[in-house]
Amino acid sequence: MTAYIALLRKDPVSDFGVDFPDFPGCVTAGKTLEEARLMAAEALALHVAGMQEDHEPIPEPSVLDAVMGDPENRDAIAFLVDVATQPARSVRINVMLPEDLVAAIDRVASNRSRFLADAATATLRARSNIERD
Repeated sequence: MTAYIALLRKDPVSDFGVDFPDFPGCVTAGKTLEEARLMAAEALALHVAGMQEDHEPIPEPSVLDAVMGDPENRDAIAFLVDVATQPARSVRINVMLPEDLVAAIDRVASNRSRFLADAATATLRARSNIERD
């Protein structure tokens, strides 16, 4: 994981906006501070994943003093957002599942491992959102 600087901005008539000095064009917003923080993490993860798919280099994180030294950033609030900049190493595991469940998975998925990884990710996200509410 690598931590990048996010800049939170708020105009009186708008939502909380977030941008990333190291990733021009990567912006998001939220109605609340918490929503803006969550959207920032999602936006950065999607942006970095897109860069990786396009084989673009991922920049090194900027230094906070340099970012906040820019006059355009004086009114922004800086916070850090972690993102995976290296693809996660896959690990082989052995699981026991009911035979009929495996058959059902195989009927709908061409890649059993990817299906299970996606299902686990979705469940973790859902549980994480429930715990935050």
